[in-house]
Amino acid sequence: MVASMISLGASAVVDKNFNYHVDRFADIEVLRYEVPEFDRLSLNQKKMIYYLSQAAQSGRDIIWDQNGRYNLQIRKLLENIYTGYKGDRESKDFKAFEKYLKQVWFGNGIHHHYSTDKFVPEFSESFFKAQVDALPDSQLPLNPGESREDMVATLTKVIFDPGYMQKRVCQDGTVDVVANSASNLYGDGVTQAEVEEYYARLKDPSDPRPVSYGLNAKVVKEDGKIKEERYHLNGLYGAAIAKIIYWLDMAKGVAENEAQKNYITKLIDYYVTGDLRLFDEYSILWAEDTASDVDFVNGFIESYGDPLGMTGSWESYVNFRNNKSTSRTKTISDNAQWFEDHSPVDPRFRKPMVKGVSAKVINAAMLAGDAFPSTAIGINLPNANWIRAEHGSKSVTIENITEAYDMASHGNGFNEEFVIDAPTRKLLEDYLYITDMLHTDLHECLGHASGQLLPGVDPDALKENGSALEEARADLFALYYLADPKLQELGILDNPDAYKAEYYKYMLNGLMTQLNRIEPGKDVEEAHMRNRQLIAAWILDKGKKDKVVELVKKKGKTYVKINDYKKMRSLVGDLLKEIQRIRSEGDYQAGVDIINKYAVKVDPKLHKEVLQRFSTLDIPPYRGFINPVYVPVYDANGEITDVKLTYGEGYADQMLRLSRDFKTLGF
Repeated sequence: MVASMISLGASAVVDKNFNYHVDRFADIEVLRYEVPEFDRLSLNQKKMIYYLSQAAQSGRDIIWDQNGRYNLQIRKLLENIYTGYKGDRESKDFKAFEKYLKQVWFGNGIHHHYSTDKFVPEFSESFFKAQVDALPDSQLPLNPGESREDMVATLTKVIFDPGYMQKRVCQDGTVDVVANSASNLYGDGVTQAEVEEYYARLKDPSDPRPVSYGLNAKVVKEDGKIKEERYHLNGLYGAAIAKIIYWLDMAKGVAENEAQKNYITKLIDYYVTGDLRLFDEYSILWAEDTASDVDFVNGFIESYGDPLGMTGSWESYVNFRNNKSTSRTKTISDNAQWFEDHSPVDPRFRKPMVKGVSAKVINAAMLAGDAFPSTAIGINLPNANWIRAEHGSKSVTIENITEAYDMASHGNGFNEEFVIDAPTRKLLEDYLYITDMLHTDLHECLGHASGQLLPGVDPDALKENGSALEEARADLFALYYLADPKLQELGILDNPDAYKAEYYKYMLNGLMTQLNRIEPGKDVEEAHMRNRQLIAAWILDKGKKDKVVELVKKKGKTYVKINDYKKMRSLVGDLLKEIQRIRSEGDYQAGVDIINKYAVKVDPKLHKEVLQRFSTLDIPPYRGFINPVYVPVYDANGEITDVKLTYGEGYADQMLRLSRDFKTLGF
C-alpha cells in the first residue's frame, strides 16, 4: 500500500473550480475529493456504489474499537459535550476542546493516525469535568454498572495522563510490543511471547497455503489461558457485521456479473462464520474478477495497526474504473513477467511464473474504516503470499485522490523552499506528476506482487519490522524500474530522464521533508516513513564515497543534491537485492539491524531546520478527506430510480452524521 506524500509537481487536468479545502486544525488539513465520471455509470452501478458505501460506513465503529477500548465511549461523550455546549464557543477552552475532538475524529480514536502517539488536550481537566457535570444522565455513555463518577475518573486518566496508553502501536523490538501498545487488538495481560507461542502451535511450516492466522481475531487471556475471540456475525463486532452483511446482500442483487456475485456471496459467508479459509476463497475470486467496473474492498485487511503485523484493521474502499488511465497500468501488468525476470534480486527469490497480476486506475467513491479520513493512493491485494503466487493479485492507483492532493498543493511555495535549483524545479514541474503516478503503479502492481518466500519461511517472520520492510521492497522495485528504458519502449514515458523527477522527490522526502511529520526529539515510527528514510539514508551512506547523493549547504540551508542518477539506480538495485533476501529468507535479525541503523533515528539539527523552514510555508504535514454523500432517489413504489452525488457537507457535520446514522456498537 502506498501512503500519501506531499505533492510537489504539476497536476492533471481537473475541474479547477472544485473546492477541495474543507477544514484545517492542528497538523491536519481536511480535503474533499471529486468523483469524476459518476454520471456515466448505469443505474445498477450507481445502486451498487450506494449499497457498498452503506456497507462501508456500517463498519465505522469497528475500527474505532480496534484502535482503543475507550474510543467509542470517548467519542460519544465528546460529541454530546460539543453539540450541547451552552457557553462561549470562542473561548480558549472550547476552541481547544473542538480541536481535540477534530483530532480524535481524524484518528478514529485518541491516538494520531500516523505517529500513533496519544493526542495531548489543550483544555483543562476542570473544563472537561465541568462539561460532563453539565450533561444529563441520558447523555452519559455509561458502561453497564458504571457510575457517572467512575466514568469521569476512568476517562480523565485516559485522556489527560500522558504516560497512560501512550502509544497505540509500539514498534520498539527491545520491549514487549503487545504489552506496550494501547490498541484493543489484545486483551488485558496478554504478552508478546504468549501470542507468538499461541500462533506457533497453530501454524504448519509445511503448509503451502497457510491461512492468515490472527487476521480477524482478538487474542485474550481467560483463566490464564490464551484464546482467540473471532470477528464474525455471532462473535466480536457481530452487530456491525450484521449491518455490513445486509448492505453487501443488497449489492449482490445488482452485481455486474456472476463472478462479482460469487465473491460477494463468499465474503458474506466469511463474515457469517469468521472462517479464514472462506476469506482465502473470497480473496481468490475477488482477485480473479478483472471485468467488473465497480469494485470494492471490505474487511479486516492491513495489519499496520498490529505491533506483530497479524490482525487486520477494518477498512473499506468503494471505487470504479478510470478507463482512460487504466490503459497505462494494463500495459505494466501485461508485462509483469518481463519485470520479474529482469529484477536485480537473486533468481531464487523471483517468481518463475507470475500469475494473474492485474492493475487498473480507479476513482474512489467511498472511503471508510482505516482508510478514512486518511487514505492511501494505491493498493495491492490480496496480502496472502500463496494467493499472490498461485492466483495473482489486483492493484489499483487511486487517481482522483492523487489529483485532490495535487490540486490542494498548488502555490504552496514548497519547491522554491526545498528544491535545490531552477533546473531541478523545472524537472519536477514537467515530470513529477506522471512519474509519481507511475511509482504508485509499479509499487502496487509489480512491487508487492514480485518475489517469493523460500519454502517453509513464515510470512510473519519479520514481526514488528515486516510492514516497513515490505513497503521498502515495493518502493525499491518501483524506483528501480522507473529508470528502465522499458518504460519508453512500452510508450509509458516519453523522456529517458523523466525518472529523475521521482528520484529527486524521493530522496528529498526520505532524508528531509517527511521530518515535518515528527515532533522534536522523537524517532521515526510509522511503517511508510521508516521505509522511505531507510531507502534514502542507505543510498546516501553507500554512495558517500562516490558522492552519488549529498546533503549540501546553500546560504545556510540544507539541500539534497543528486550528482549521479545512474549510480543511484544501481544502489536502488543493490538495496532491493538485500531487502528481498531478508523477506524471502525470513531473516529477522538482518531486518532489525537495517531498520535500526537507517530507518529510526533523526538528526536533531536537520530536523529543527526542516521544521523551521516548513513553518514559513504553512503546509500541513497531514491531509485526509471527507466523503461525498450519495442520495438515492425513490419513485412512488419505493424503488431507486437514481442516485445523486453531493459534495457540500462540512467536516464536523459529516462526522456527527456518521456517528448518528452508523452507530452499531455500544454507544
